[in-house]
Amino acid sequence: MEYAIIENGKMRNEVCPMHKSDTTIEYVEPGSVADEAGLVKGDKLLKINGHEIHDILEYRYLVSEYEITLEVEKKDGTIEVITAESNYEDPGIEFREGLIDEAQSCTNKCIFCFIDQLPKGMRETVYFKDDDTRLSFLQGNYVTLTNMSDEELDRLISMHVSPINVSVHTTNPELRCKMLHNRFAGKCFDIMKKFRDSGIYMNCQIVLCPNINDKEELDRTLYDLASLYPNVNSVSVVPVGLTRYREGLYPLTPFDRNSSLETIRRVEEIQNEFYEKFGTRLVYLSDEFYVNAGLPVPSPDVYEGFPQIENGVGLMASMQEEFDEAIKLVPKRKYSRRVMMATGEIAYDFINALAKRTELAADGLKTDVYAIKNDFFGGGVTVSGLVTGGDIIKQLKDKPKADILTIPQCMLRDGEDVFLDDTTISDVERELGMKVVTVMNDGYDFVEKLIGSELEF
Repeated sequence: MEYAIIENGKMRNEVCPMHKSDTTIEYVEPGSVADEAGLVKGDKLLKINGHEIHDILEYRYLVSEYEITLEVEKKDGTIEVITAESNYEDPGIEFREGLIDEAQSCTNKCIFCFIDQLPKGMRETVYFKDDDTRLSFLQGNYVTLTNMSDEELDRLISMHVSPINVSVHTTNPELRCKMLHNRFAGKCFDIMKKFRDSGIYMNCQIVLCPNINDKEELDRTLYDLASLYPNVNSVSVVPVGLTRYREGLYPLTPFDRNSSLETIRRVEEIQNEFYEKFGTRLVYLSDEFYVNAGLPVPSPDVYEGFPQIENGVGLMASMQEEFDEAIKLVPKRKYSRRVMMATGEIAYDFINALAKRTELAADGLKTDVYAIKNDFFGGGVTVSGLVTGGDIIKQLKDKPKADILTIPQCMLRDGEDVFLDDTTISDVERELGMKVVTVMNDGYDFVEKLIGSELEF
């Protein structure tokens, strides 16, 4: 299972200055409009259609015209004004700074912030908290809306940036100020109303903390968000994640079986009410609630297309649905293959059940599934996405060797072969003497990696 690290921001309010933009061109795509206009690496784009460029969203908005006029500072310092037909397509420019402006960092002190619970000594970039609406639109990150000036808010609305992913947590202004430890945090719902009035769509996230924003406070938040439907597309509810590195932080308790059951009961009642009123359940619980409660996850249809799957909502149901189809395609032949599998504690029963079903379909396949205890983060961290390479090595080094070791793709940093503790896949392979194979949260990929061959459809 994947775990979403919650990242939050700080209201810079009306006095917030705009960051200095860097529109230096790093790359020009050959044959593109920019290439034909003579732009090269090192040139600086000053204006588009007479407008200065503050960030990547504004750049994309300004170039979405049939004809564009570019004011460019060449590498030799001369200024050129170039008019070109772009046919509403990107001119083919990549900037030295991907966002043009620097990423907006978070200085909230949220009582549940996972990054504040990280151990010391990790790579510096791991500790960076972004709260950037541009990353919300471009990469799906969740933002608190407390890191925006009125000018920035107006620009977003004027460009009709949609959808925006919002970390809501609660719509109670006083409680939200307390949870984010930010006196401006109570403005969130008012900003969301402005988005609604401007036709902007939102996906919302609630990090639920026992006896803080759950129970009646959760009810209030869900009904408030539903009042913005359909501009609020979906709402996910995920349990707070707690590590053992919480000294000096706000005292929080994890969800147990009883509190998980209570949350499921409350949310299912509201889901049924929303479904009758809107034709959608609108709100979805993360898989962890059902596992903690000892209940099976809902059927795939309950998740209505899995709009919040990147938040750990419906991962199991989606994978189960795909697996049930994939297992029918396993070739009927004799296999001679042993696979070791590492997973987080919370997903162990689920993954082990799929592995045993694959053994039955693939005669001769042997699997050994291991739940890796998270000693690195400690606390109640049981999700697969936070398992580290060091813990895998330590806990599997004395186990019988297999042909391969599979790990969920979510254990690695995005786009890298590196775990959160900076251990690499190569480190694990060297220490365990086995090839490591990553598995996506996909039932077909799961079966194919276990049997060692692609399925034929």
